[in-house]
Order: sequence, then structure tokens, then C-alpha cells
Amino acid sequence: MVGGGIAGLAAAHRLRELGPELEIVLLEQADRLGGKIWTRPFAGAPVETGAETFLMRDAGAESAALRLAGRLGLTDALVHPAPVPSALAIDADLRPIPAGTLMGIPVDPAAVADLAPVTNTDVDTGRPLLAPGEDVAVGALVRARLGDAVVERLVDPLLGGVYAGRADALSLQATIPGLHRAAQEAGTLRDAVARAVRAAPRPAGTPVFASVSGGLSRYVSAVAEAARAQLRLGQTVRAVQPTGSGWRVRAAAAGQESEIDADAIVLAVPATPTAQLLRAVEPTAAEAIAELSYASMALVTLALPAGTALPPLSGFLVPAGQGYTVKAATFLTTKWPQLGTEAVIVRASLGRFGDDDVLQLTDESLVELVRAELPRLIGAPLPVPEAVRVTRWAGALPQYGVGHVARVAAARSSLPPTLGLAGAAFDGVGIAACVRSGEAAADQVWRALVDEKGR
Repeated sequence: MVGGGIAGLAAAHRLRELGPELEIVLLEQADRLGGKIWTRPFAGAPVETGAETFLMRDAGAESAALRLAGRLGLTDALVHPAPVPSALAIDADLRPIPAGTLMGIPVDPAAVADLAPVTNTDVDTGRPLLAPGEDVAVGALVRARLGDAVVERLVDPLLGGVYAGRADALSLQATIPGLHRAAQEAGTLRDAVARAVRAAPRPAGTPVFASVSGGLSRYVSAVAEAARAQLRLGQTVRAVQPTGSGWRVRAAAAGQESEIDADAIVLAVPATPTAQLLRAVEPTAAEAIAELSYASMALVTLALPAGTALPPLSGFLVPAGQGYTVKAATFLTTKWPQLGTEAVIVRASLGRFGDDDVLQLTDESLVELVRAELPRLIGAPLPVPEAVRVTRWAGALPQYGVGHVARVAAARSSLPPTLGLAGAAFDGVGIAACVRSGEAAADQVWRALVDEKGR
């Protein structure tokens, strides 16, 4: 197992379920497990420095992350955000995010007309929006059918909140797969959105997101413990090579190189190191994977004095054209009253794909930038914070271009079945997607081992 983020850990755990006696070795370059899941104390509370929640449902069913939490005995430890609305910062006002949309695309365009005027171009021509298997940029489809304002004021900030990218460059198939499927049947975008929503129902009263009491690092620890893998931290994998009977992994730590022979491998690392490792195995697959770009981001977390007044929101998103560097803010102590701290904690996010200049600023400058923009965004002054924390995530969010799903499928099909690929580079961002991806890779290599070795 190469990679100790949640995808690699989920793969290791799934393999342990399939083979209780397997020898599983997990190599991780960092000095800790969890990747972009990392809970750290801040202002007397366990505050996330990266991923904050996981989806409860995926494609209309319980998500892989939720199912795994149940198998780990964490069901009673799950906590959910308070039922507080979020907003969009538009025209010097915080406007509630409209209900009845799918990633900002409305089922009924009239419901968003006061926020984003809709063009009358969503006409049924008697054929589906997309041909079978066709992919398109989200922005291109929505602009053609509902107009620029819907993209720029609704879709772009909502997609940007997840991917830190722009709707005009992101693949519909990769980012909104349910809508992609519906668009191959429906003649209008309105009908496609309605079909996609019906195909993935959420029972009334069911929370959308979950976390774990005490922080998501507890989830990571539970997966790692149950996987019972040999953990080798601080290991940089230099090469993977096929042998007559399996694979040889060459790694280095503190200047010392080592080799491990394995029957199967799961690579659960970002696209660039995956491509580098695959060049000696399958150059065509490596080239396809190397096409994936990433956005970097920074999080500035402020602990404001107790009693600091904030808008009655869980947070807000900022469309790119509004003139701010801050792209989102979360009022953590409003969203998560379970944190149990008297401080008022706000987390601001900065960094969009292609906008790297702001991330070159020092930590102190980033804090000052956030302190200057937040009062303008919420329309009220904010006191001097009692504590601050800056967290930088370089190359954090994959930018799924048009055709991403097909490229990944082709790369996988060209690789031996005992080599699995898992993680956000391939199958979607977010904890739920990464758990699903890791488990699928584990299932793949296990089937290959059964077929080849009769296990």
C-alpha cells in the first residue's frame, strides 16, 4: 500500500476484511497518517485543518464513508452540522443559497431569477443533451442553457467551494455524475436536473454531512487500527517494478533505501507521483494520469473573542467576480456547536486554480488580508483575534478536466490487475469518494490475487 491518506487506509482496511491473515505493508511519505484529514487543537477545541465532513449519502445510498464508520463502531460518535443556512456573497450582500438546485443548477429557473437572471435557451430539440458517453464542461452546458449569470453567481462558487476550480474547465461527468447520466436521456437541462435529483433521493430529516466527535483524526485512527497494517512512515517510494511473481517496491527513508516484494500494490497518492511510478510500468497510463492539474489553497482560522456577533449563517461562498480574495468562510462554532469552546472560530479559504499569487504571501499577510476582507463581506467590524492559524495545502484539489473519467478508465485498463489506483486523483474529492475509491481498488487486487494464486 503506497499512501496513508484516507483512500490508502480504506484500501488497507478492506484488504484486511477480505484476508484476515494477509501481510499488509503501508508506506507513507509524511510522518503521520490521514493526508488532508488532520484535527488539531485550536482555541481549546479540536478544529480541522483540512477536510471537515463526509457525505452521509452517495448516489442515493449510504456513502462508503458512513458504512465504514459503522463497521468501525463509530456510529454513536457521529455528529452533524447545526441546521443553519449558508449564503453567497453577491453585490455587497449575503444572499441565501437557493433551495432546489443541484450544485447551483436550478430545477426551476424561476426560483433563482432574482439572484441570477436566466436566459430562455433551454429548449428541447428532440434529442438528449449529450450523446452516450459524451463529456462536457459544466460551465459550457449551463451557459448554453441557462445563461452566464447562473454559472457565475451560483454554479461557479458552489463548484469552487469543492474544487477551487472554475465551472468552465471542470468535467460534468467527473464532478456531477448524476447529472451527466441524466443529460444523456433528457432533452432540457431542467429535466436533467430533475431526473438527477429524483435518482438520488435523501430521506426527509437525514443530515447531509457528518463528522466524528473529537474530530476526523479519530476516524483515521480507527481505520488504521482496524487495518492492522505494518505502518512505515517517512517513506518515499522511488519505484515500483513488476517481477515474475508480483511487484518490487523500492523506498527510501532518512537516506536509507529498502526493497519490499509484494503480490499486489495499491497506489493511493496524487497524480504526479503516481505517474512517475507508472512510467516504468505502463508509459501510456502514466501520460494520461499526468494530465491532471491541481489547485492549491490556504486556510486562515481565527479565534475571535467570546460573544463576537456573526451573521446567522454556517458560512458563505464568494463568487470569483465579486472582487475578493477570500473565496469562502465557515463560522465553525455556529456550524459545530459541539466544539464546546467559548471562542468564536471562523475559517476563511483562499486560493483558486490558476491564482497562485495570493498563496505566495506570508502567513502574516494572509491573516491581514482575511481580517481586511471579512468585515466587508459580513458588513460589520470584527475584533482582533485571540489566536490565528494558517494552514497551507499545496496541490490539494484535483481539477477534473473534460474526459477525465475516460482517461482514468483507459489508464486502469492498461495496468495489471494486481496494481490498483485509488484516491482523489481518480474517483472524486471528499472523504466518501476516497473511501469508495480505496475499497474498490482493494477489491480489484484481491480478485486478481484469488484468480492468480488461488487464495
